[in-house]
Amino acid sequence: RMFHDDELEESEKFYVGQPRVLLLIYALYNTLVARSEMVCYFVIILNHMISASMITLVLPILIFLWAMLSVPRPSKRFWMTAIVYTEVAIVIKYFFQFGFFPWNKHVDYTKDKPYHPPNIIGIEKKEGYVHYDLVQLLALFFHRSILKCHGLWDEDEKGDSSSNKEDTDDELSLTGGRRDSSASLKSVNLAASVESIHVHFPEQQTAIRRKSSSSTSQVSHRSSFSSHRSKRDINHTTLSLYSLQCKLCAVSSHCGLCCFRTLQVYVPIRQFFYNLIHPDYSAVTDVYVLMFLADTVDFIIIVFGFWAFGKHSAAADITSSLSEDQVPEAFLVMVLIQFGTMVVDRALYLKKTVMGKVIFQVILVFGIHFWMFFILPGVTERKFSQNTVAQLWYFVKCVYFGLSAYQIRCGYPTRVLGNFLTKSYNYVNLFLFQGFRLVPFLTELRAVMDWVWTDTTLSLSSWICVEDIYAHIFILKCWRESEKRYPQPRGQKKKKVVKYGMGGMIIVLLICIVWFPLLFMSLIKSVAGITNKPLDVSITITLGGYQPIFTMSAQQNQLKSLDPNEFNEFLRSYRGNTAALQFLEGYAREDITRADLEGNSNSLWTISPPSRKKMIQGLRDFDADFTVVLSWTIQSCLTQLLHGHGLRHCAHLAPVLFHSWCEAWGRGKEVLSVCQTHLSPGLRTLEEVYPYYIKAPSDSLAKPIKQLLRDCKWENITVSLVKNGSEEGAREWWVLNQLGKRQTKPQESLELFIFSDKVSPPSLGFLAGYGIMGLYASVVLVIGKFVREFFSGISHSIMFEELPNVDRILKLCTDIFLVRETGELELEEDLYAKLIFLYRSPETMIKWTREK
Repeated sequence: RMFHDDELEESEKFYVGQPRVLLLIYALYNTLVARSEMVCYFVIILNHMISASMITLVLPILIFLWAMLSVPRPSKRFWMTAIVYTEVAIVIKYFFQFGFFPWNKHVDYTKDKPYHPPNIIGIEKKEGYVHYDLVQLLALFFHRSILKCHGLWDEDEKGDSSSNKEDTDDELSLTGGRRDSSASLKSVNLAASVESIHVHFPEQQTAIRRKSSSSTSQVSHRSSFSSHRSKRDINHTTLSLYSLQCKLCAVSSHCGLCCFRTLQVYVPIRQFFYNLIHPDYSAVTDVYVLMFLADTVDFIIIVFGFWAFGKHSAAADITSSLSEDQVPEAFLVMVLIQFGTMVVDRALYLKKTVMGKVIFQVILVFGIHFWMFFILPGVTERKFSQNTVAQLWYFVKCVYFGLSAYQIRCGYPTRVLGNFLTKSYNYVNLFLFQGFRLVPFLTELRAVMDWVWTDTTLSLSSWICVEDIYAHIFILKCWRESEKRYPQPRGQKKKKVVKYGMGGMIIVLLICIVWFPLLFMSLIKSVAGITNKPLDVSITITLGGYQPIFTMSAQQNQLKSLDPNEFNEFLRSYRGNTAALQFLEGYAREDITRADLEGNSNSLWTISPPSRKKMIQGLRDFDADFTVVLSWTIQSCLTQLLHGHGLRHCAHLAPVLFHSWCEAWGRGKEVLSVCQTHLSPGLRTLEEVYPYYIKAPSDSLAKPIKQLLRDCKWENITVSLVKNGSEEGAREWWVLNQLGKRQTKPQESLELFIFSDKVSPPSLGFLAGYGIMGLYASVVLVIGKFVREFFSGISHSIMFEELPNVDRILKLCTDIFLVRETGELELEEDLYAKLIFLYRSPETMIKWTREK
């Protein structure tokens, strides 16, 4: 070895011999030191996310519009500004913590108000008001110490002193008609002294800084003509500003002094952005993919947390909202804004305009911060620091801002060739690219946007044709490369791993698709179903379409679930009844509800005398049928109202004395049985008129359960008419009582058992609502159509699919992209015509795709 030091070698051996945990700590510390400026940015952004005030808003904006845009690194002035600003903010927050300020006397009442002035400014009284500011100050001092250790802290001052000396020489050369080439004006940044409007940086130092920031990137130099022209423009501006400075210094008016101070601030800022847009050396890079991924993550956050950007609703769910055909306004606005920014970003990337990207960055930084911290709290009616979803969205957006600043600082690439997923030919890129093409309208939208914002002579149809050929050839290239990596010897049968792996997976997939509706509908309620408890049970009895004689409902305490002992006794009562036990297999104890209804009607019988007389005449007519309707209504929390009713035809029915009765069931469609009942005056018994057991499904009418009835006969009830008061002003109501109740009670009452079917969860209700036949029609048949096209359309594409070697075709496609980027549009037309001819000529295609 050329250099050898025993101490260094011993130190290296000692370091290697340390435990791995300690080595990991060393590596993490070295990473922290190497990226200490990123640590400062992260702490500043985190402090703003937690505090969300005007005091902490300044530094994040300066990060994205000053620090991250500085070449090659933020200047000393920025770090001193951040340190001093943080110290001042700590002092201001400490000063306003005293209790004698009026707004500190009602802290508990105003702490959650987003538009309370102290909360907006950041001077409210709270616990731990300065913790994150101290951590931020500690990170800034840590970065300052690292810069001092590496001699980078005072680098700007040395540059300023040398530039001031060259300024003097430049001014002398201008007055004498001569100018030294090493003293020409190249750039003015925000680290320049505000004591002079025009400050010159040497050309050599600027070039070194640009080159040092592009050690790992491609370096491209501007043309000499544009460089000399920019020099002349800047020097002309410098002379004008210098003469303006002399004139303003001679003017003692207050207006002239204000204009001079304004120029002292405006000119360095303008020159900073000018040098950013027109650099001498550009270390081009391409981070559009990372920016697109950040925007995609923000898009996903909006979709699954859209309620955080509108009125606060903890139970909000995008699937339930869309299933009800309701589009939330906050979701629509945020999706359109996010999608619009992605489209604009794509346009700027294709046009490669740094100036547009700078303008878009400034507008987006100010717009996002203004909306997130001043408008959103008023919309959501809560502070930004209490909105976790909005904080996550803002943090990802900050990552996007950082990537955008890096893209601006380095410049756009001169060539944009193909999709970023087509850079390698392996299984990962293959499946990702095919997944990208499966997203609805994404491929088409990208192709049209690329055609709009790219200089080309091809028509839209020709452009899409080239893109489709390139995508097809890329997929074939991936398959050919996989065949080379995993060759199949000639004459050897396929391995069982391949056959059972790929073939078995396809078999299982096809079987699952065929039987998906049946499995889904059977498992969604039995496994993931939710018990649908009734909230209200009502019964109404009507005679022949006249005024109802009895109405009663049960709610809350009158609706009871069976305890374990009652449920077991209920099951034992049907021992030996196969039909009943088979029905009860589908219900658990929590699915059965017993409704206890009062026997006395909750409404008076207010029939008019003419209708009463007509009803009596109808009952005395033994030849005519008289209908009695018993209806029930069950209301549940997760389903709509469930109705049901039963019909009875009567031969003769007096107001109080019931002499005969004929019954029919089936909603008036057919007569099931006929019975004669001879009753004594007073209390009358109606046989087989009460259902007793009701099934309450989730999507149809509530129906009686015949399997649980004794001999399939309904229960008997007694009816009586009660009068209260004189004959003329008597108040009448009907009283009913059920015979053979399971729970014996001394007073008149009715008992009804409701068997509630389980319902699907609300998040899957939109899919379960189609039913089995709907799922078969909308899912299975559609998927089956695509599968059938895949299996039956292979023979028509053999000449385009079975290509042994696609390297030449792939190179022809990339050549089209290359000449398009270089502006050779005539050559682009020629290569496109060659590609079309190749696909029109099978003989030429065979020659082009032979193995070399």
